[in-house]
Amino acid sequence: MKILHVETGRNLYGGALQVVYLLRGLREKGVTSVLACPDNSEIAGCTKEIADRVYAVPMRGELDVSFTLKLKDIIRLEKPDIVHLHSRRGADIWGLVSARLSGTKVVISRRVDNPEPALIARLKYGICDRVITISNGIRDVLLKAGIPERKVVCVHSAVDTGLFNPECEREYFLKELGLRADSKVIGVSAQLIARKGHKYLIEALPDVLRTMPDTKIIFFGKGPMEAELKGLCSRSGVSGNVIFAGFREDLHLLLPCLDILVHPALMEGLGVSLLQAASCGVPIIASSVGGIPEAVRHGVNGMLLPPGNTQAIAEAILNLFKNSILARQMGEAGRRIAEEEFSILRMVQGNLRVYQDILA
Repeated sequence: MKILHVETGRNLYGGALQVVYLLRGLREKGVTSVLACPDNSEIAGCTKEIADRVYAVPMRGELDVSFTLKLKDIIRLEKPDIVHLHSRRGADIWGLVSARLSGTKVVISRRVDNPEPALIARLKYGICDRVITISNGIRDVLLKAGIPERKVVCVHSAVDTGLFNPECEREYFLKELGLRADSKVIGVSAQLIARKGHKYLIEALPDVLRTMPDTKIIFFGKGPMEAELKGLCSRSGVSGNVIFAGFREDLHLLLPCLDILVHPALMEGLGVSLLQAASCGVPIIASSVGGIPEAVRHGVNGMLLPPGNTQAIAEAILNLFKNSILARQMGEAGRRIAEEEFSILRMVQGNLRVYQDILA
C-alpha cells in the first residue's frame, strides 16, 4: 500500500504534527508513505527519516493553481493507491482536482468545525472517497450539510503520551516564565485569534484576582490578536498578571506544571492542546463547543462551560483553586483518557482502517 500525503501547513503544530505521528506509525506497519508539502514548511525537514520520499514544492498561497500541476506530476510519478489530503490552505481543492485528474482514490481529513455552505460542502466532499474528521462534532457538521454518512469517518487526533506526561520540572518552569513559587498558574495554549476566546478569560480575571491576587495567566501561542489582547489586559488592569509567552518548543515541559488549562474557544474541532494538557494531568476548563466535549468530560477531567460566559469562567477557576482534591482527581482522569482514547497507535489504526476499506 502506498499513500501520498499532502500537508500544506507551514508550522509544526496542530494538523501538521498529527501527520508526523501518522507517517511514523504507518512506517512501523509497513505502509509506504510519500509526503508533498511546501518547500519552506517545518514538516519538510523533520519527515525525511519517516517518509519514503518527501516532495518539498513551492506553493504561493491557497490560490496557487500551479500547485495542482505539481501534485499531478507527483501522483503520476509515484502512482499511489490513495492521496490523503490533510489540510485546507489549498490542499483540499487543488489536491482533489489533482487526484481526480489522475484517477486516484482520495481521502480528506477535516479538522475544523465551522460550517460550509451545503452546496460547496457537497461538491467538495461528494467527489472524494472518504472524509476523516478528527471529532464527531465535525462529523455532525458534515452530515448536516448533506454528506452521505458512509463517507464520513471519525478518527480522533492523537497526543504523544510519552512526551506529554505529568512530570513537572518545577524549577525550570518557574525560571523560564519568571514566576514566583507561590503563584497559581493558568495556561492557555492556542493561536491568538478571535475564535479561541482569549478575551473572555482576560475579562474574567479581575473576579479571580479579587480572591486569588497572585494568579498568573500564561498565553502560549502567537497570532494577529496579540496587540489587541495586550490592550484589553491594560484596560482591565491585569497586565501584571498576564504573560504572553509566544510559541514554545518546550511546551511538554511547561504544561505539567500548570494548575489549570483554560480553553474558552467559541469554535473548536477537537483541540490538540486539550489532549496535551490532559496527558500532562492538568485539569481543564473549556467551552462546550464543537469537539471539545470529546476531549473534556464535564466533572471527570475538567469543566465545560457555555461559550463567552466570563462569570462562569471565573467561578470555575476559583472552584478548582479551592478544591485541590477535585483538581488532582480531574488531572488523573485526564491522563487515563489520553492514554486510552487518544493514543498515537489508535489514531494510526483508525486511518489505516479507512485506507483498507477504500481499497477492499
